[in-house]
Amino acid sequence: MLSIVQVYPELLGTYGDGGNGLVLAERARRRGIDVELVRAGMDGELPTGDVYLLGGGEDGPQRLAVALLAAAGLSSRVDDGAMVFAVCAGLQMLGSSFSVQGDDQYVGLGLVDAVTTRAPVRAVGDLVTMVEGTMMVGFENHGGETRIGPGVEPFATVVRGRGNDGVVDGFRAGRVWATYAHGPVLALNPWLADAVLSEALGGRELAPLESVADRLYESRCRALTTRSTG
Repeated sequence: MLSIVQVYPELLGTYGDGGNGLVLAERARRRGIDVELVRAGMDGELPTGDVYLLGGGEDGPQRLAVALLAAAGLSSRVDDGAMVFAVCAGLQMLGSSFSVQGDDQYVGLGLVDAVTTRAPVRAVGDLVTMVEGTMMVGFENHGGETRIGPGVEPFATVVRGRGNDGVVDGFRAGRVWATYAHGPVLALNPWLADAVLSEALGGRELAPLESVADRLYESRCRALTTRSTG
């Protein structure tokens, strides 16, 4: 049984990132994979899972989520082999420290060598990146700039938008993956949802799956390519 945990949706669900869990579970079920999608509320224990999903959130909820996850031992779950897929505020929380409104700096979960400071201008709009030669589409809405440490691999390179710093987006550190892209990003990019599933299943090769989401993704990519060259 593959267990997907949507972490604190009441705190980290500002931009519909809860849809990432629905997409993962459905694409697993359509392939005959036994899966459960668990919503982990802030008032209960953090359940054992194979994949933990962290979404976007505002400053206050973001700080509270860090405190709760530190106490719940998310880092030990990762040490035991669990995967994390994080978006925006979730990305910032995983680093060493992050800033919120007013430039106050807060200690993060420290799972990845990354520091987020306040950017001069908020990034709002389309975020288009390349992940190992494949286009990832989404949108961003954040006021941070993230600097990753030496040895930390960026998740993607930026084509349009800011991501971390206008050059790269997110990071990949072992089984901890993160991006600034909302959408929900796994709904907009079904190939990425499958990559997360494959990683969560220990690198298992997935059976092909054709869906409306795949055709919509291809249409978005064609539109973006035409717009860039037109």
